[in-house]
Amino acid sequence: MDPRLRLRHLRCFLETARLGGLSAAAEVLCVSQPAASKTLRELEEIMGVQLFDRSNRRLVLSPAGRVFQQHAGNAMRALEAAQDAVRAAPERITRLTLGVLPTVATDLLPRAALRYHEQVPHCTLQLSTGPNWLLVSQLREGSVDLMVGRMPDVAQMTGLTFRQLYSERIAIVVRPGHPLLQASDFPDALARYTLMLPPEDALIAQSVRAWLISVGLSHLEPSFETVSLAFGRKLVMRSDIVWFISEGVVADELASGTLCKLAPPKELPTGPVGICQRANAEMTFETEAFVTLLGEMGGGGYSTS
Repeated sequence: MDPRLRLRHLRCFLETARLGGLSAAAEVLCVSQPAASKTLRELEEIMGVQLFDRSNRRLVLSPAGRVFQQHAGNAMRALEAAQDAVRAAPERITRLTLGVLPTVATDLLPRAALRYHEQVPHCTLQLSTGPNWLLVSQLREGSVDLMVGRMPDVAQMTGLTFRQLYSERIAIVVRPGHPLLQASDFPDALARYTLMLPPEDALIAQSVRAWLISVGLSHLEPSFETVSLAFGRKLVMRSDIVWFISEGVVADELASGTLCKLAPPKELPTGPVGICQRANAEMTFETEAFVTLLGEMGGGGYSTS
């Protein structure tokens, strides 16, 4: 190993890759942004390759950067495991860290988590949610053990595996009593209402845009962008806003009648939802038990399509 390589280089690289920017990484690391930038430049000089694509506003890993992230993340995890081993408590309490997209965080995961706790009570489940690009980055560096959500783009799948659990449809939801529920000119009538769409970095964003184009509504622009259930639900219930969202996010609201789903003449596309893992990751008992449980619950006919 190059003797110039230091732990600060790895930490700065991993935080920048995870957060997509130097400013956020510097804040987490409690250093100035110029210091973080210098550390990254030093690392790229040591490695002899460019680790980030700097052509966009958000720093994106280069192909070499994605490979380095996986190995650097594993190295940091190994150091943490070594530290934990010498501080071991009398009773062995394990931890399984999950990165979860909102589409499964509101329905499948809560049910699976309760059953998992009954089967593996010594394991603490730690869940974090976020956009797909962030969770994939965390999975590569090893800060999460599994990612549960929509299948990443093919370009992001290098070094990862994906097991599909079910297919999920995109829903168009409104409040009960919304005029569109009785409209005879739907989907043209959408032009009369405020739209709330997924953000551009959401996996379903392109599918929603493609659908709007296919029904002649490419000119429509959203007033709001979110996949947050807490925010989206409040706005829809208090107005005539029309929300395009993965059906799993609002499954409980649709079942209870809190929100209503429109029935477009042309169906929106479905997408695979499943478990994403690092291809070379060790399958511990806790990990295997959770993957098996999700396979039974998610693969056993659970579908929103």
